Parts: sequence; structure tokens; C-alpha cells
Amino acid sequence: MERLTAEGNDEHLSRHGYTSPGWIEVIAGSMFSGKSEELIRRLRRARIARLKVQVFKPEIDIRFSRDHIVSHSEMRHESAVVRTAAELLASVEPGTEVVGIDEGQFFDLELVSVANTLAARGLRVIIAGLDQDYTGRPFEPMPQLLAVAEYITKTHAICVRCGQPANFSQRIAEVEGRVVVGASDTYEARCRRCFVPHADAPTRYVTEEG
Repeated sequence: MERLTAEGNDEHLSRHGYTSPGWIEVIAGSMFSGKSEELIRRLRRARIARLKVQVFKPEIDIRFSRDHIVSHSEMRHESAVVRTAAELLASVEPGTEVVGIDEGQFFDLELVSVANTLAARGLRVIIAGLDQDYTGRPFEPMPQLLAVAEYITKTHAICVRCGQPANFSQRIAEVEGRVVVGASDTYEARCRRCFVPHADAPTRYVTEEG
């Protein structure tokens, strides 16, 4: 039985020799787990295959660049900024074959129907994003996207405390709100054992030993 993971999508495409119908790929994991890096890798391969590619990211995420998606390892790929999933759909040009979307968790729930619409048109849709928020709860719309995706890749970081595979994003800055864009000054990758869940707002104890 063929593995339904996004790792083999390029081989799957060439082996069967078709580009339609479309499909959805989701790359999900914690912060610092290589999600954007994997997205960029796939987009570059699509360009090598001479496919028409468009890339989008939410307006909220302009930490490193406004017109590029940028990984923590400093890989980058040009992208367009959109405010909503509806604007993203309206921005997809005729002839586009691959749509890449970074930071999927920052879009509204309409991203699910947009992804389904694009896939139904025969496009390959690749979405990267956090599957959990800083409290460890599912980060919408990623759970819904995982449910409808044909291909799923789960990425892991390295726990900064013990070196084990990390699946959680520990907020270490004392800021409130579910959506807080940041990097290593705001978050750490933690494993299940080292992660300290907190329901509403971070407190000093998340960075203390013990």
C-alpha cells in the first residue's frame, strides 16, 4: 500500500504522469521544526519542474520580510501578502499549478474551503503551519486542513531543555493573546515532558527549572 505522505509527492506525480486532479498537502508541527523550510523545498522543486507557482502568507507575518517567506534557517522564497483566505483565492492567477501557503494557522477558517476549491480546480495546494497554539490546543484552521489533506507531513524540532524531539511551542515572553508573532525571543521548542501548558497567559514559571 502506498504511503500517503507528502514526502513522496514528486515521485508520485512523475510515476503516474498526471497533474490532475489536484490535492492538498499539509506540513504541520511546532515552531523551529522546519515547516517553512520544507515548504520552500517543495516550491523550489515545483519551479524546477517548470510549474507555475504562487506563494502566499498572511499579512500578520512580516517578521523577516514582507515579500518573502523566510525560514528560521534563513531559506527564503518570494511570496505575496494577503489579509484573508478570500483575498488569497481571488489572487490566484489563471494557469497557476501550485499554490504555497505559509503560516496557515493565521488565516481564517475559510482557508479550508479555499484549499478545497483550488484542489478541485486541479491545483496542488501546499500549506505549512502550527498545529498547536502556545497552550497546546489545536490551532484552527490547521486541524480542519489536516482532516481534508491527501498528504500530511509532521515536522519536529529539538527540545531546548533535553534534546528530545519537540512537538510543542513554549511561549517564554510575558505577553498575552493567542496570536503573538515571534521567534526565539518569544518561543522555545519543547518536548511533551518539558512543555509547561498554561491556559490563558504565560507566566514567569515557564522558564524556571524544575
